[in-house]
Parts: sequence; structure tokens; C-alpha cells
Amino acid sequence: MPERQVAEIKAFAEDPKNKKKEEDDRDKLNPSKPNGDKRDEEEELSEEDAQLKAELEMLVERLKESNTNLYRPALETLRTLIRTSTSSMTSVPKPLKFLHPHYPGLQSLFETWPTSEDKSLFADILSALAMTYSDTQPRGTLRYRLISASLMPSSSTIPEPGSWGHEYVRHLAAELGEEYTIRQEGEESPSPEKPKAEPVTIPGSIEDLHALGLECAKFFLGHNAEPDAVDLLVELEIVDRIADLVDINTFGRVCTYMDRCVNLLPPPDDVTFLRTIHKVYLQFSKLPEALSIAMRLNDADLIREDFNASGNPIMRRQLAFLLARSQIPVEWLHPPPSEDADGEAEFPEDIMECLSNTNLSKFFKEFGKELGVADPKSLEDVYKSHLENTRGGLSANVDSARGNLAGTFVNAFVNAGFGNDKLMVEAEEGNSWVYKNKDHGMMSAVASLGLSLLWDTDIGLSHVDKYTYSSEEHIKAGALLATGLLNAGVRTEADAALALLGEYVTNASLSLKTASIVGLGLAYAGSHREDLFNILLPLVADENTSMEVASLSALALGFVFVGSGNGDIISTILQTLMERDERALGEKWGRFLALGLALLFVGLQDASDATLETLKTIEHPISKQAQILVEICSFVATGNVLRVQRLLHLCGEHLEAVKEKEEAQKEKQKEKAEKKEDSKEESKPDDTFRSFAVLGIAMIAMGEEIGAEMSMRQFNHLMHYGDPIIRKSVPLALGLISASNPQLTVLDTLSKYSHDSDLQVALNAIFAMGLVGAGTNNARLAQMLRQLAVYYYKEPDCLFVVRVAQGLVHMGKGTIGINPFFSDRNILSRPAVAGLLAAIMAFTDAKAFVLDKYHWMLYFLVTAMYPRFLITLNEDLESLPVTVRVGQAVDVVGQAGKPRTISGFQTHQTPVRLGTTERAELATEEYIPYAHVLEGFVVLRKNPGWEETMQL
Repeated sequence: MPERQVAEIKAFAEDPKNKKKEEDDRDKLNPSKPNGDKRDEEEELSEEDAQLKAELEMLVERLKESNTNLYRPALETLRTLIRTSTSSMTSVPKPLKFLHPHYPGLQSLFETWPTSEDKSLFADILSALAMTYSDTQPRGTLRYRLISASLMPSSSTIPEPGSWGHEYVRHLAAELGEEYTIRQEGEESPSPEKPKAEPVTIPGSIEDLHALGLECAKFFLGHNAEPDAVDLLVELEIVDRIADLVDINTFGRVCTYMDRCVNLLPPPDDVTFLRTIHKVYLQFSKLPEALSIAMRLNDADLIREDFNASGNPIMRRQLAFLLARSQIPVEWLHPPPSEDADGEAEFPEDIMECLSNTNLSKFFKEFGKELGVADPKSLEDVYKSHLENTRGGLSANVDSARGNLAGTFVNAFVNAGFGNDKLMVEAEEGNSWVYKNKDHGMMSAVASLGLSLLWDTDIGLSHVDKYTYSSEEHIKAGALLATGLLNAGVRTEADAALALLGEYVTNASLSLKTASIVGLGLAYAGSHREDLFNILLPLVADENTSMEVASLSALALGFVFVGSGNGDIISTILQTLMERDERALGEKWGRFLALGLALLFVGLQDASDATLETLKTIEHPISKQAQILVEICSFVATGNVLRVQRLLHLCGEHLEAVKEKEEAQKEKQKEKAEKKEDSKEESKPDDTFRSFAVLGIAMIAMGEEIGAEMSMRQFNHLMHYGDPIIRKSVPLALGLISASNPQLTVLDTLSKYSHDSDLQVALNAIFAMGLVGAGTNNARLAQMLRQLAVYYYKEPDCLFVVRVAQGLVHMGKGTIGINPFFSDRNILSRPAVAGLLAAIMAFTDAKAFVLDKYHWMLYFLVTAMYPRFLITLNEDLESLPVTVRVGQAVDVVGQAGKPRTISGFQTHQTPVRLGTTERAELATEEYIPYAHVLEGFVVLRKNPGWEETMQL
């Protein structure tokens, strides 16, 4: 190439314009080049952003100069620019973005500064900038925040974290939690990824973290972030101190959120939460809410303090209604003798009436009249045989003893509480339904009077009285049981149940003895009466009494002292389990002896540990049954995942053994005879405890919606792969977990199981359908049961249970439910749990109990029966009709503002009927309720501002 051309090419290449063009072309071909990105970014900056960036860089340079007088103005300007910057929700604020490259240099500069107030301000700014370096240098925000606090002179205070904005406080809260966990575990902080970065060493103590955490929580509470405040204090293990931070505007949302968290917490954190909620409610004089928490804690001292805290007699009446609904022992409410300075032992008459449920029957009958269901229902009104096929209709007309017995229970459940059924109460002389039954059927027939006249202690006793003089032993026993039934949940000064039944406890007749024992247990369920302790306990301890009497006495004690953890009863039952011979313990009644022990621990959680260890020393299959029953009663409705896992393991244990057995059979086919003998021996061990384990899953999961839903999935697996004893228990568990709450998925599942080839499974599924629909009048369920009546018209046992289930579905003509939860499904009624579990236990071996001569065990459900109503009263406890909205309850925890707590509501005039998952709210501002939940009896007071509003 000629020299002239080479010179021209060099000159062209060296031209600055051509160089720039060549670089631009290279950048377009290689867009990932860093220099190209940087220049593009610089070109994209707006004039304002470029000016801000230049100003920030100038301020950083000033901090590096030797003139210390420039430091303070520069730092103040930096702080102002960072605080006042605005950005979108998804982008980093411009000052933090522009200062990001300078952060390492500023860190190094910070270390060279001497201790001063300026250095404290510098640390505060670095704390904000550290948010952009959180990935490479963990907990830098917290580190510099604490350094800033330590450098600040005692005469001045560091600005609150909230001055840097909400995102800064959230960032700080997250780092607080991490740092606290690391310090608690005693681990060293992880080293940063870059070797040149400083190690993460945060000065200060645990108290410094707590103090900073409380500042952040205070900011959260003031900016509608109550859940964040609670979560932070939980991580720092000082959630009880939130009571000092809440105010009149925030305490309600804080308590609601904490309440929802309780079911998800392991013990003892759940109890800590409840006690903190209780403290906050008391702080703001919210007595009904505080009392409901005390009832959930089952703390007698707290219940007494809350009940006696109010000086308003009207409020005390409302609190008394709440206590009566849960059947809290009245003795708990009296102050201890040493504190009772005035010597006053009794409450005023009006308070005692509320506590004793004295007027429950009167209001319930008025409620029935308002709803138009006061007239008695006949058996045909329930069966609706004309809707069944011909063969079913014909079978209904056959007058059989088993059919009449079923009619007895249907009539009792359907007309419960109204006291006017045609078969028993208003039957003509000489034409009583009693004589259409035989032997033990007579006992159940007379006892049905107790359900028909439920809660009516005045008229009820006169109707029952005429049967107590009968020469027929079973009729007399039925009268004793009826006396116990009609007194269930009601306390009277006359104490008629104890006076009438007490003398028969030692009677020579087995029927009279058992009827009086069970009657006492039902009449005084949850009362913790010491006089019953002295009557019933000797029957448990006496080795000469039959296993039936000892077991029913233990069960009655379990009803009366449910959830009390009474040491004397526990030791006596344990001693009986140890001393009785194996043959006696192997009887079918053994399970009720174990249940009586278990009921004493309802809701007591870890308090049962010592008893469980003692039970492990007993070498008999009943020991395993008692252990499981005690454990599931202790943790009922807690949602304890570890306990559920253990129970599932017990249910699945045998499945692995079956697989091993099948493999062994394949390997040793020649030894068939020996294998048959082995299989016979293997079938002998008592595996009843596995049936209780299935029920236990439902018991523990029933208090929490997510846990209940997950347990239903597990039941589906158990039904597919479980052994016969497990399969027949799954329907009962479904009935327990969804009592009086007919969800479509549960109904369809039980309907499928009710046609199972195993009649035991089908029988229990039918009964479970009755439990699920109890008192709901559910039309879909009623139709299913009518179809089952046709399907099983040749199976007397199944047909009997179908009829009983029909009676349960129409219980109280659709006004009485058996769900153990009340007060917006937050409080568990312990006597209700006892009744449900005892009735279901009878179906774990239905052939031996309900389908034999112990069908009266169905009446155990009476302790769980309670009207599903809302009745509004004025301050004189007279009915006061007001307008209310009733709809499906909606969970509004954590939602902003004041969202609707019900959906799909309808407006009604009180009194109204409430479903299990329904909630009511007043539709008028004319009245203010004393109660926090509109359910059961609610006392209203006139709104003082209402008349002024109307005038305006």
C-alpha cells in the first residue's frame, strides 16, 4: 500500500469525531459493556436528577475535607435530601440510588471520625443508606442505628426511626428479628461476602434491641400496621409489652389479630398471647371481651376478677349470661373467705337468675312462638313417609318394638325444650307411649320426657313425678334419668336433681343405680359440686361394685368436674385401673372409665403429663386407650400439630405390619397352617385405642378452620387405607369436627360412607350425618336420610339409626344446636365437648351399647344442646325486639378500614335464629349492646345520642 494512503488512514483514525463514532458503533454491537451502560444512564438523567446527583456528590466531598465546620451543614443537608425524596412504590429513592456507589467510601470515612454528635448524625445517615447494601452487608441498617444511639450525648435524643419513613422502619424491624435470633442462639454473625467489608458486630445488649423494637412497634401502631407491630414484638419475645403501646384507636385491631394468631402458636406462647389480650381489654374496660378470654384460659381467678370488676349491675347481668352459656361453676365467682369482708355469700337475685339459666325455658318457648314452631311435631312430620318409596312407606306403618324405640328418640329430639309433644307429655291417660316399648325401651321412653321438658324445672318435675312411683323398674329408672336431663344446664335453689337422685345411688337395683348416677352427671355437668364428689367417688373406688357402675360413676364425675383436673378423682380412677383384675378391665365398660379420667383434663394441655406417665406403668390394653383419651382431651381444639402427627402415626402403625406380613407369606407359602395360627393370635390384641386416635385428630383440630380442613383430607386417606377399626371411626370423627355445621363436602362424604359394604361404617356414617345436621333442618340432608330409610328398610339396626339421625336433624324443630363453640365460635363449652365425646364413644362399639340395651346413651348429647338464637333484652331483662342483620361471618383480620364483618345478610326483627357460621349485627343505632358478640341473650341500652340525631 502506498505511504500516502497509510498516512490518510492514520489521520482518519486519530480524528476525535471518528473515534467517538467508532465507540458508539461498538457499544451498539455490545450493549452489555459497562461503560456503554454508564454513559447511557448519564444521558438519560433529567436536568433535576443531574442537579441532585451533583449536589449529593458535592456534599460527600465536603465530608472528606479537613474543615470540620462544613460537616454539620453537609450532614443536615444530606439528611433533608434523603428524607424529602419521593419515589414510586417500585423504585429506589433517587438520593439512595445516587449515593449507593459512595457507601463503602463513606463507611471508611466514618471510622476515621472522632466520637461526636456529628458522628452520631453520620451513623444515622449511613443506617438509611445501608438499606441499599443489605444483600452484601447484613444488618447494616441496624448496626449504624445502634452506633448512632450510642454516640449521641445523654443531653440529646436520637430522632425516632419513623422520621426516615415506613420502609426504613420495616427494614429495621426485619434486621432486629434476625439479630435477636442470632444473639439468643449464641451464634456469631455470618461474615460478609466481600473480604474488604467490615465484620458485622453490632454494639449493645438485648435491652437495646428491645428498646428499639418498641420504638418501631410504636411507629407501626400509629400508621395502621398493627400486625407488623405484633409480629416484631413476638420475634423479640416481648409481646406482653404491647399493652403499654396501644391506644383507644388501635387496641381493637391489635387484639383481633393476636386472637387469630393463638391457634397457630405452640404452647406456652398461646397462653401468653391470651393473657396479653386480656390485659389490654381490661385496660380499656372491655369487660365482656376480657371475660371471654378468661373463660378460654379456664382461669378461675381471672373469671372472678372480671365478673366482679364491673360496678354496673346491667353489665354484670350480661356477663352472667355469658358465664351461664359456658356453665362456669358459680362457686368460682365468689371471693375467697379471707377476702369476703362483708360476709356476703350470695349474689343479688337477678344476677343468680342469669347465672342459673332459670329463665332459659321461658325465653326459648317465646322464641318458638315467634318463629311459629311452638306446635308439637309428630313422627310422620319428620319421617315424611309419603315421600319414600312404597316399600319404605309400608315398613313405617309396622308397629315394632325397635321402630317404636326409634320413635321415642325422634319425638324427644324434635320436640326438645317445648314441653308439648303428643307421645309423652300430652298423651291421654292410659294411652302413654311408654307401654308401646318393652324392658329397657321403657326406660328411654320415660327419659324422653326429660328432653321434651328440657330446662323447665317447674312444670317438668310434676310431669316426671308420676312415673317415679311405678312398680316397673325400667319406668322408674327412666323417670330418674328424665329428672337429670331436664335439669341439664339449669341451676335451682331447690336442687331437685340431687334431692331426688341422690338416694338411689346406693340402690340394690342396677337399673335404678345407673340411671341415678348418669342423671346426676348430666344435671350437674360442669358445676364442680363437692357434694357430688362425696356421693360418686366411693362407687369408683369400691372393688366390689361392677365395672358398669364404676365406669358410669367415673364418667358422671368426669361430666361434673370437666376440665377441673381434680387430683382426688384422678388418683382414685388411676388406683382403680391398677387394682382391678384384667378380666374386669377388658370389659366393654373400661373405655368409659378411661373417658371419665380424660374429661377431667379437658383443655388443660400439659397438666396431664404426670397422669400420662402413670398410665404407661399399667400393663393392660386399657392403658393405651386411657393415654390417648387423656391426651386428646387435654389438647382439645388447640390445633396442636405434633399431637395430631402422633395420632396419625398410631393410625398408620398397623399398615406397615400388614405389608411385612404379606411379604413373609410370599416367602413362606409352605407354612400355611402356622400362618393361620399366627394371624389368629395377631387378631387377639385389643386395638380399640386406634379408634380413639382417629377421634382424637378431630378433637384437636376442631377449633381451627385450616386444621379442620387438613384433617378431613387425612380422614379420606385413613378411609382408603385404614383397617376396619379405623374405617368405622372416621365417620364419627367427621361428625365431631363438623357438629351442627352441614358443609356440602362433609355431607357428600358421609353420604358415600353410609352405603359402605361394612355395616359398622355405614351405621356410624348415618349417625354422623345426624350430628352434622343437628338442629339445622337441612333439606338436602333430610332427603338423604329419607333415601337411606328406603335403602335399609330390611336392616333394623341401620333403620333405627336413620330414624335417630332424622330426629337429630330436626332437633328442637331447627332451633337447638350441639356445636360446642359459641361467642362467634371463639369459646369452647367444656360440658358440650364431654357430652359429644361420650355419645360418640358409645358408637365406637354400637352393637354393645346403643344397639343393645344402652340406647339411652344417646341422651348424653343433652349437655351440648343449646338454642341457636339471638334474643335482645332491655335493662329490665324483658324482650326488646330490634332490627338486626344476619349473614355469613367474614374474617376481617388485617383488612384496612372498617370492612363488613358479614356477607349476604338479611334483615330481621329479633328474636332470630343463628346458624353455626352466621353472625349478627344491629341494623339501628338506637341501641348499644352490652355484649361484644350478638349471640344468645344480649342486653341493650338506649343510645344517648340517638334522640339528638333524630331531632337534627
